[in-house]
This record gives sequence, C-alpha cells and structure tokens, in this order.
Amino acid sequence: MKSQFKNRLINFLTIASILFSINLQAQEAEGKINKETINEFVERSSNLLKEKYVFPAVAEKIVAHINNKNKEGFFDDFTDAIEFAEVMTKEMQSISNDKHMRVHVKNSKNKLAGEVPNPLKNIYKTESQFKSINFGFTKLEKIKGNIGYLKLDGFAPLHVAKDYADLAMKYLSTSEAVIIDLRKNNGGSPDLVQYICSYFFEKPTHLNSLYNRVSNDTAHFVSLEKVGGQKMPDIPLFVLTSSKTFSAGEEFAYNIQTQKRGTLVGETTGGGANPGQIFNVTENLEIFIPTGMAINPITKTNWEGVGVIPDIETAAEEALEKVLTLAEQSADKYKTTKDKMMLNYIDEINSKIEEAEKLFDENRKTEKANSLIKEALDLGLREDLVDEMFINFLGYQKLFSENYDLAIMIFEYNTRAFPNSANTYDSLAEAYMKKGDNKNAIINYKKAIELDPENKNAKEMLIKLNNES
Repeated sequence: MKSQFKNRLINFLTIASILFSINLQAQEAEGKINKETINEFVERSSNLLKEKYVFPAVAEKIVAHINNKNKEGFFDDFTDAIEFAEVMTKEMQSISNDKHMRVHVKNSKNKLAGEVPNPLKNIYKTESQFKSINFGFTKLEKIKGNIGYLKLDGFAPLHVAKDYADLAMKYLSTSEAVIIDLRKNNGGSPDLVQYICSYFFEKPTHLNSLYNRVSNDTAHFVSLEKVGGQKMPDIPLFVLTSSKTFSAGEEFAYNIQTQKRGTLVGETTGGGANPGQIFNVTENLEIFIPTGMAINPITKTNWEGVGVIPDIETAAEEALEKVLTLAEQSADKYKTTKDKMMLNYIDEINSKIEEAEKLFDENRKTEKANSLIKEALDLGLREDLVDEMFINFLGYQKLFSENYDLAIMIFEYNTRAFPNSANTYDSLAEAYMKKGDNKNAIINYKKAIELDPENKNAKEMLIKLNNES
C-alpha cells in the first residue's frame, strides 16, 4: 500500500510539473499541416479523450463536436499548425470549459507521434526550467517594517524545492505579517503547495484532493504535522492573485481562502483546476488532456472555469499597494498581542523557576522542583524564548550560588533537550564535580569527549579526576 500511495503521488507530481512546463515552453512552428494530418488528429485525439479525459460524458460531447466540425469541412482550409492548434483548442474548450485542455504544436525537439514519452526526461526538463527561476522563489524581502514578502512564481517539485522553501519560510517566520505574491504563478507541483501550506496550519488539515480517472484513485493532500522550520499558524497572511495565477497557484490560494486562513487580494484567477498530461497525437501536434480533477474538502468542488475570486478585488498591478495598508494594521495588532502573550510566558517561566528554587531551599522537594523546571523550560523552548545557551547560563547561575542539585537538574534537562551537544554534558560534569560526585562527573566528561573529541577542557578535567581517584 505504501508503494502504491508513493506512485500515486509521483504520478500527480509529474502531471503538475508537465503542466507548468507547458506555460514555459516556446512553441516553435514545425512544418505545415494538411487535410490528412487534420483527419489523423481528430481521430486519434477523439480516442484519447474518450479514454483519458476525467469527465467521460463531456469527452463524448467534445468528440462529437470536433468530428461534426471536421465533416462539415470547418478545418479544411488550415495549413498552419499553430493556427489550427489555437482554433482546435477553442473548439474543444467551447464544450469542456476546461482551460487545461489545449492543443500544442510540438517543439522541434519533441518526439514523433507514437513514441512513448520519457518521464525521466520530462522531470529533468521541468527541473531545469524551475532552476532558471530559482525554483519559483524569485523575491524575498521585508517591507514596511516587519512585513515579510515572498514572490512565488511557481511550485517546483518538492524534492528539489524543499530546501528553498524552508529557507524562505525561516526568513518569513520572523515577520509580523506575511504576503505571498502569486500574481505570476502559473502552477506546478501539488506536493509543494501542500508543503508550504503546512507552515501556516498548526494541526493536520485536509486541504485538497486530486482524483485521477486513469488510475481511478484519489490522492488526499493534508497539511503536514512537521516541516523543516518554525510554523506560522497565527501570523496574518495575505495572498496576491491575478488573472495569470493558474493551476497549482490557484490551488494554494483556494486552500488558504476556503480554510479562512488568510486574505486574497487581486484579480480572479485563471480557472484551471484539472491536472493531466501531454499526449502525442500526430507528428507535429500534441494535446494536453486533464485526467484528474481537484476536489476541495469544504466546497466539494474546485475553481475550474470560474477561477478563485479574491476576498478583495483590485487590479493586479495595484494589489501590493492595496494590501500593504491591511498588512500593516494586521502586523501591529499581531505584534501587540504576541508581545503581551510572550511577556506573560516569561513571567510564568520565571515564577516556576523561582518556586523550584524555593522548594530546594526550604523543603528539598526535588521531585516537585524537577517537574517545575521541566514545565518552565518546555514552555520556553516551545515558544522560542530560551535555547541551549540560555539554559546553560541559568544552570551556571545556580552553580555559582552553590545550589548544586538545582544546577544539576537544569543541566540534565539541557542534555535531554540537546543530546548531541558536547557543551551540555561538559556543564553537567562540572556541576557533579563541584558537588563532589566524581563518578558522574567522569561519565559526563567522557560523553562530552565522545561528542566532541577536541574538547580540551573535558580532557583536562578527566585527567584531574582520574588522578584524584
């Protein structure tokens, strides 16, 4: 079952990647066409549509329409391949209202009809195209104080774009409001849509599903519980759209809108929700057939043919200026609320540590004290208020005041929180040594050297302790 699910995701990843490459490819005219080629195209594309198109009943109507047009001689006078492809696309879309369905003239480097497409080459070409635009991450900055801005021009395959996504999200995570600009986003991989969306949802949330007719299978895209950086579930989020925002770009916007996670500003998007793939038809013509459809868990439908309608409609070129005022207001409110909350957390952390110290001084209730220390430092780490160095500093405060047991308790917490840090074990060893517990001091100095063979202090202390034994 796991391999089946993996293959299903790879299938949709390839579909979406190919779709994006269509928008980037330069279409080069490759020869002329004649009546024989037209007849061949109508016959073969009809068979493909009936077999592959996600809506079989609509496929039958499209096939009937283009065959009737061909019998009437509507296409007889076409000799230019590009002109024929444009008109045929228009005729098919007049029935399907499906903006993904398009006829293309093959690039001069494309294969002849009948040859089996090479998925590896498609993936390589797609990744190369995304590389030229920095895998879609074309601009990242802070504007108007601390408003994070990301211009995202495409959703590259996750396996090549994940590191870029994590770096971008890390930069945005220090913001007080975030703007993601999709105005030039033509689409791409649903896996990357899922991954970036995951940064803005605390708990797993069903975002979208994709049904595929060919495999008769449905892939469900749920926000991930873990990502490669800090999540931003509460940060004010704004998404900019235009009429050129398409496919996976629309999916991201629709996910955010339907989950009421952010505000969309700009123009109604292009209206392409049905993923698919390219099929060779004749020597110089090919067709993109949507073999799947998006199904939103909330609306039970998608944006095909109608686009994603923004919450605040404005011309695309004015969207950024329009959203800045809203973002500034939201950022101020967010910062005020967050500052108040963090100050309350700091007071709570200090209070628990003080209570733990009091227990040591008065009653020696180490179990309760240990629980308080853990609660305080767990809260500090969760809210990013403390780190390894702060906890180490706190431990040394207690060590210098000769509260050895409390210092050991804090240093032990640090070794559990940061088990790969030699410094945490070095500090714990020193606390044991100060207390006179040489046995545990030796154990922890050895652990420090194991993690950092160049730890000079630990080596010197071990020699000293062993000489005293």
